[in-house]
Amino acid sequence: MVLAKQVPDTRNVGKDAMTPEGTVNRAALPAIFNPEDLNALEQALRLKEQNPGSTVGVLTMGPPRAGEIIRQGLFRGADTGWLLTDRLFAGADTLATSYALATAIKKIGDVDIVIGGRQAIDGDTAQVGPQVAQKLGLNQVTYAEEILKIENNIATIRRHIDGGVETVEVPLPCVITVNGSAAPCRPCNAKLVMKYKYALCPLEVDGNTEVGRRNAALSQERPYLTLNQWSVADVDGDPNQCGLSGSPTKVKTVQNIVFQAKESKTLTASDADVEGLIKELLDEKIIG
Repeated sequence: MVLAKQVPDTRNVGKDAMTPEGTVNRAALPAIFNPEDLNALEQALRLKEQNPGSTVGVLTMGPPRAGEIIRQGLFRGADTGWLLTDRLFAGADTLATSYALATAIKKIGDVDIVIGGRQAIDGDTAQVGPQVAQKLGLNQVTYAEEILKIENNIATIRRHIDGGVETVEVPLPCVITVNGSAAPCRPCNAKLVMKYKYALCPLEVDGNTEVGRRNAALSQERPYLTLNQWSVADVDGDPNQCGLSGSPTKVKTVQNIVFQAKESKTLTASDADVEGLIKELLDEKIIG
């Protein structure tokens, strides 16, 4: 199971990035596949190739448009996916997010390895993976760079630590979080894109438009084009532990800071100018 998140592109944070309630205004920012979750997806796909009969599922939580994350997983070789979408999930911090993901994984069942990115670029907390492991009562390995092998229900993993790397073993089932320094994810497969490009979650289908009616008809003909979509009730979740209700963390504000030089100075290549610059840097204790 790959935990993946659709995140706002933090390279484009502007004045409308926050809502009055202190949550991220995702509608105001371009949405992308969280980068380190792509690294995690690649590790999952490699395990699938190394272990015939294995399947890869993608689990994500977000508004209906987050179904794109599942499609991106299918385009690369995942077998299925689940979207957790419900107004009761909205505004979740890491505690509420990990609760929702853990309840969904329990409902899915029979999951040997849960793999996610180390952290999401919209929060940078690196808390969700470990919290999911704790809620499921599973062993966990963080900062993984490569899952080397799985033998006799034991995974051997190389992980990055301060000052170097270490190789560890962990019994299955387990939770693994993957660094951005791991292998990048493979590109989308053209045949899989053609197969799944019309795959949609039920809430993404607008039956009032011609395109929506076409997609609905295709889903009837090809059931695999209907992606799994679950609400709080579907995963037997406690509404008080989901979304804002289950989130003790409140973000006060997000600011986009641009560093600008207040003054500039043009120097020539003459010895006098170079000596003057060095003297100024020494006097200001910038160097020396």
